[in-house]
Amino acid sequence: MVDEPMEEGEADSCHDEGVVKEIPITHHVKEGYEKADPAQFELLKVLGQGSFGKKLYKREVQPPFKPASGKPDDTFCFDPEFTAKTPKDSPGLPASANAHQLFKGFSFVATSIAEEYKITPITSANVLPIVQINGNAAQFGEVYELKEDIGVGSYSVCKRCIHATTNMEFAVKIIDKSKRDPSEEIEILMRYGQHPNIITLKDVFDDGRYVYLVTDLMKGGELLDRILKQKCFSEREASDILYVISKTVDYLHCQGVVHRDLKPSNILYMDESASADSIRICDFGFAKQLRGENGLLLTPCYTANFVAPEVLMQQGYDAACDIWSLGVLFYTMLAGYTPFANGPNDTPEEILLRIGNGKFSLSGGNWDNISDGAKDLLSHMLHMDPHQRYTAEQILKHSWITHRDQLPNDQPKRNDVSHVVKGAMVATYSALTHKTFQPVLEPVAASSLAQRRSMKKRTSTGL
Repeated sequence: MVDEPMEEGEADSCHDEGVVKEIPITHHVKEGYEKADPAQFELLKVLGQGSFGKKLYKREVQPPFKPASGKPDDTFCFDPEFTAKTPKDSPGLPASANAHQLFKGFSFVATSIAEEYKITPITSANVLPIVQINGNAAQFGEVYELKEDIGVGSYSVCKRCIHATTNMEFAVKIIDKSKRDPSEEIEILMRYGQHPNIITLKDVFDDGRYVYLVTDLMKGGELLDRILKQKCFSEREASDILYVISKTVDYLHCQGVVHRDLKPSNILYMDESASADSIRICDFGFAKQLRGENGLLLTPCYTANFVAPEVLMQQGYDAACDIWSLGVLFYTMLAGYTPFANGPNDTPEEILLRIGNGKFSLSGGNWDNISDGAKDLLSHMLHMDPHQRYTAEQILKHSWITHRDQLPNDQPKRNDVSHVVKGAMVATYSALTHKTFQPVLEPVAASSLAQRRSMKKRTSTGL
């Protein structure tokens, strides 16, 4: 850097011919103070200069988080307390009864501009209009036609629906707001739904009682169903599938997002091709984003000084739970049966006891034909200690994944007991989801406090 005043007109030529140059800086130093060293002011250089500037220019600097955003008039990121207010003044004349919808992004928008997005013709190329969050008065029934149920949960129901204009098929998750707040799920899908293996959020409606999340229709069905229907299934196929899912989970964990409900019914195929690339992770109803004490979103690389240790521990535990769930799915893909449940009639207590013991078989049956690499990876994914359990990043670096093109393509036959395996898998996750711990009541004298008091009395009497 040059420690001289900038000549007149020099600033205009700093970017001539597309070349990024340094800007000369004059240091104003008070009398009696040592002159500052220009090398200490690296961040004062023009973007593209210096180590940090070059990384920033090349987009190698990881942002703290990705904002949730839709189209230009989307106000989802702003507090509805302000965006829902009716403006006292507006350039759109005359102000209508729903003038509060003119308030977009903390600025007034003329009516003609606000309506611009609504009159855009909808075609198969332009699948849907704007993401309708806090900015569109249309109701779900005016845009889509509801069809049959796809799945039913404790607080939501998923149905097939058809877009009234394009006749294109979608899925809609209808959430009862009185039972669950869907805001976290919506935020996550808006931020990360563009990932190729995460379900895409197409539209959102809110009628006050229910929230409607419109997504792609997963025509390929559940991953586990497709696998169990196959008479033969090779290690190479299993490795391809595990690679895609682990890569997606690693992406989420790196963004500070934990799914917390990675059961087989939430891992689906987008189409009938059943290729690994068409896998989608769905249903983020239980997912969480890492937040600081002030509620701000944080990614793991920014957490050291801003998040309480117990929050980080919980986040790490939830991430380890995601890996454990993948381990159960991985085991079932290779063995043809589940590790901890024998069938749909197993009680939650029996399943939880087996899980607590951490014992599962890696011998006999199909396991005699499974490679040692697969068994090693599986044992690390189902490790009892969450701190010693593999992370998604470690899974991706395991030789069974990195050298999957060298895995045997033999396809051992398996018995047609898909209904039993599916029932056992459902029983496993149901036991984990609905487990309740009943306190065991004992006499007061059996408590440790009472025993210590009794010991103290005997000691005093002896003296």
